[in-house]
This record gives sequence, structure tokens and C-alpha cells, in this order.
Amino acid sequence: MEKCRPLQLLLVFACGVCVPLAASSGPDDRQITDPKSVVSPSNPAAHPASIDDLYYTRSMSGAAWSPDGKEIAFTSNMAGRPNLWKVNAKGGWPIQLTQSDDRQYSAVWSPDGKWIVYQQDRGGDELWDLYAIPSEGGEVINLTNTPDIREEGPVWSHDGKTIAFGYKPKEGSQYDIALLDWITHKVHKLTNEQQPGYSWNAVAWSPDDKTIYANRVNPPFTDADIYSIDVSTGKTENLTPHQGTVRYLASSLAPNGQTVLLTSDAKGGYMNVALLDIASRKSTWVTDSKWEASSGSFSPDGKRFSYVINGDGLTDAYIADTSSNQAEKIDLAQGLNSFSGNPNEFAPQSDRVIVSHEASNQPGDLWVYDLAKRHEEQLTFSAVASLSATPLPPAQIVHYKTYDGKTISALLWMPFNLKRDESNPALVLPHGGPTGQVVDYWSPRVAALTSRGYICIAPNPRGSTGYGLDFQKANFQDLGGGDLKDEIAAVDFLKTTGYVDPKKVGITGGSYGGFMTLMAIGKAPDIWGAAVEEYGIINWSTMLKSSDPSLNEYLKAVLGDPDKNRKVYEEDSPITYIRNEKAPLLVLQGGNDPRVPKEEAQQVVEILRKEGRVVDVHYYPNEGHGFEKRENQIDAIKRTIAWFDQYLMGKSGTPNDPTAQKGR
Repeated sequence: MEKCRPLQLLLVFACGVCVPLAASSGPDDRQITDPKSVVSPSNPAAHPASIDDLYYTRSMSGAAWSPDGKEIAFTSNMAGRPNLWKVNAKGGWPIQLTQSDDRQYSAVWSPDGKWIVYQQDRGGDELWDLYAIPSEGGEVINLTNTPDIREEGPVWSHDGKTIAFGYKPKEGSQYDIALLDWITHKVHKLTNEQQPGYSWNAVAWSPDDKTIYANRVNPPFTDADIYSIDVSTGKTENLTPHQGTVRYLASSLAPNGQTVLLTSDAKGGYMNVALLDIASRKSTWVTDSKWEASSGSFSPDGKRFSYVINGDGLTDAYIADTSSNQAEKIDLAQGLNSFSGNPNEFAPQSDRVIVSHEASNQPGDLWVYDLAKRHEEQLTFSAVASLSATPLPPAQIVHYKTYDGKTISALLWMPFNLKRDESNPALVLPHGGPTGQVVDYWSPRVAALTSRGYICIAPNPRGSTGYGLDFQKANFQDLGGGDLKDEIAAVDFLKTTGYVDPKKVGITGGSYGGFMTLMAIGKAPDIWGAAVEEYGIINWSTMLKSSDPSLNEYLKAVLGDPDKNRKVYEEDSPITYIRNEKAPLLVLQGGNDPRVPKEEAQQVVEILRKEGRVVDVHYYPNEGHGFEKRENQIDAIKRTIAWFDQYLMGKSGTPNDPTAQKGR
């Protein structure tokens, strides 16, 4: 995630899920799924997964090699909060480096190996500061200490004297690049963006530390360029000038400083990997796919580079030879296989890479892959042991036609032991974004629901990434219009399987998924039996007054000017339709959310209470956009399950499974 900050600026908080790879070479070749081919597997050992087991299973992310290649730092919530840990690269018991109630990401070692720098916010407010801790442990230093400025994504210079990072004032809409002097801790801005909502992010320093290579991205993430920036003067040079909306995104610089590894959709609107020769500005394409390819890093010796291909939400990791561009897929189990490394997944000796693997029924872990031996060793062990004795339904990918003939991909989980008698409950899970995609992440939320008998389907409607730029832009000025119809078409697909009771269909999602939940129960009130929305948008106009300015620019890029397009804002806001809803609604909201402020949730609850509807709300203080603290994650899923159990299954509030005392 460290190399993809522009995506993090969006409203995305998508749940992660798993999918077997579709037998197609690209989005155009997807075959429509026969609903009658969907089956509920038989498993006499099936039982509800313990909530505690699911949420005490740890998360692992943001790995970073030490300069000597002997240790790896990473972020984990082993202690219930995303804090920094490190482990011997050969394996062993991890050591907690930091202990904080707040979340910590983007760890990176100083070139001399003595320090680790990372970002941390306060109560989920996303106003990150940069911190440093001695790599052997010790006193933490706040390097920036600016409560009203975001500082994130640190990148060290080779000489260890300077750190480049992303910089945005709380009330600003643009991300710039700033430099921090390691000795004095003084900060000065390197870029000075004037276009509202545009974002700069530093990718790499040149070998002599005189130049920084960076990406500049527009608000809706439809256009981007790669720049070189003179460190002494701040002068910028566009290395990828072009006409129209094309994305060029650098991810790594070759050790000799002559070549940039990049991702671009210049080939027909589909993201592919290329090598850019800096001197000639000529690009050489490495991949030619309509599935989404993403570039990685050069190895420190320059002999190899990495990339990932996302085929309908399932990813495979590749290592390519620099001299020939021929690539070899890393042979890991089916699932979400990608690289993890800040700033590089390759070990300093270029002999190993860090890869991550997960699937819908397999929590994510980090692995070290030996390039010569072509062999991987598991580095972290995230799952609680009892999960291995709990059968979890795997996901499958399905394709269906929506109202206008477009093909929609969705991830479907069929619980065990269901009868095909139109009696079972089902849930639609709209993802965050809208510029996002449901992919093959482990999701304790989905595992909790499916193991309790809920059929779950998570569509990738128009507006999603992963299917080309035209598809991504297909919901512009139509939020909650065509994309909502794509979600409703998933309900029609489920009904045709013969498993689902049409009166027992619910919907739940967060962020844009929360918006979609509100839009669904307002515009199509007769479809839904119950709903749970998390930190969703009720009114785009009030969002513009209270949300982070950078997100506001994204919103204006998608919906248009709020004065000239007032009708669009009204038609695309759930507040226009919410009084039509019939489904009992539970609202869950972080009290410190900078993206979708709690005022949005308050509006929903106030309106529906005045209408005399069934509505409940719970706020989580010191949580931002999404719930990071383990006790709040557990509380949220318990409330969600109880809500659907009551209004879809007709159950009382008393748990009826043997895991109740372990934290249902």
C-alpha cells in the first residue's frame, strides 16, 4: 500500500474477500454464470465461527527490510492496535517495537539501520505525524508534531540526511512533497501544487540524491504523470506528457538511475506494466493484459523487477528478468498473492522477496521467497489456532448481466448445508470507493456472516477499478444510479439460484458501501428486509461542507461543480429518497471520521426517527474512517449479526450457537 497513496485519498474502505480465478483472459471474455450451478457444499462439521477467534486473528502489512537483510519490520494488530513489530528474516518470535493506542503505518529503516521512521495519527483523524524509534527499541520521537498537517509516506535519501514525504494541511486539498532534514528536523516543501485536489507522492531518490522521482495524480484518479524534481531548486519536469486522460504511475527507479518501472493505462485504457527510459522518454511494455497489472520494484542489483496481475480480484505475483523482461510467476496457493516491502520487497542482497498471501478462508501472512531456490518460508502466523478446526465457506466468482447488458463480476459465499428451497437469508455487500474493487482479502466480517448461514454477495459494479478506465468512469455524475442497479441485479441473480427467500435479503457496507446501502433502501425500499450502514454518506452537499478538502475535490471531479450541477447532487444523494425506506436500519459511525463526518450519520438517524421508523445508531469515539481498535471491531460485528438475526431470521437477541460465550 505504501506505493499507492492516491487511492488512499478516496472514500475507499472496502471489505476484502476471496475469489477463484475466472477462466478468462480479460473482462471481455467473462462467461455468464448459470445460477443453478451455484451450490451449497455439504459439511457436517460446519459451525458458526467464534467472533473472538476471527478478530483476535492478527493482520500483517507494510513489511520493510533492514539494510543488512537480517530483520523485517511490519505493522500488526497483535496487541489490538496496528503498531510496529519486527522479526528475524529467518523466522522466530516477533518483537513489539511500539505501543500506542493509535495506528502506525509505513515503517521504513534509515540507510544506516539505526532508526525506523513511520506515520501515526490521533484517534483515526488521518492527521499523520512522522515518528522515529531506534531500531533496537527505545524512546519514540515525534519528528514533525504538527496537529493540523498530514505528513505521511516517508522515503529516505540514500545518504540518510533527508526524508521526503507527503504533505497536506488539514484545510488544504492538495498533497505536496516536503523534505525533512534528519539532523535538525526542519521541514520545507519541495512542490507547490496549485490545482485543487491534485496529489504528489515521492517514489524514489536518484542515486546521487539530487533528484526525486514522483507521481502527480488528478482528483478522480483518471489522469497521472511521472515527474523528476530537482531537490535543490524544486524545478519539475514531466517525463510522460500526453493528451487526454492517461495514467502513468511510477513505482520504482532502477539502481543505475536510468529507468523507471511504471504502470500505465496508455494501452487501450487497461493498466499494464512498462519500463521508461529516462533519457529518451521511451516506454517498453512488459505486460499486455486487459486485467489490471501493477508494477513493483527493481531489485537492488538491478537484475530483476516485480509486478502483480489482478485477474477479476485474484492476484498473482511475478518476478521478471531485466535483460529480457521475461517473467516467472511465484508459485503460491491460489488467493491474493502480492508483494510487501517499503521501499522495496527485494532483500538488500537481491536474493529474496517478501510476499503476502491470503484468501477468503485463509488469513493474511507474510512469506519470504528465496529466488534461487524458488521456495517460500512462512514468516508470520496470524490465525488463532482454533480457526483451523472451523470450516469456512470459500468464495467463488460469478458473472451476471445487469439492466443495460453490462457484465458484472461478484464474489459469492455460499454457507454450508443450505437447502435449495427459497428459505435462506442473503446479504448484498457493496464495496467502498466508488473507485475501488472487492478483491481476494481475508475478511473476518464475511466469515462471521457466512458461517452463520447468510449467503453473501459482493458485486463490483460500474465505477469499480480492475476492469478498465471506461468502466471505472461509468458512474460519473450517476452515483447511486446505474451502480445501484448493478447491485440490485445481484439480488435477482441470488433469487434465481433457488436458495434465497426474497423477504430475507439485507444489505450492508461501509463508506461508499454505506452510501449505497442508504441509496438502496431509499430508492428500492421493497427489496430489503434489513440494513446496516457504516460511515456512509447521506447528502453530498453537506459532505462538501464538513469532509476533508482533498476528498471534496474528488467528489467534485466525479459529480461536477456543485453550483452548476445542483440537480445531480440532489438526485445522487440518499437524503432525497431516505423517507421511502421500509427496512430496519442500524447505523455504525466513527466519532472522529475525517472522510465521512458523524454529521452524516446524525442526519440519517434524525430523519428516520422523526418518520417513526426502526433505526438505531452507535458511535465509536476515537475511531476514524473504519474501525481499527479490536474491541470496536468485535462490537460492530456483534451488533450487525444481532440486527440481521432479528430482522431477517426472526431470532431473539439471545445467541443460539455454542460460541456465544466466546464473544458472539
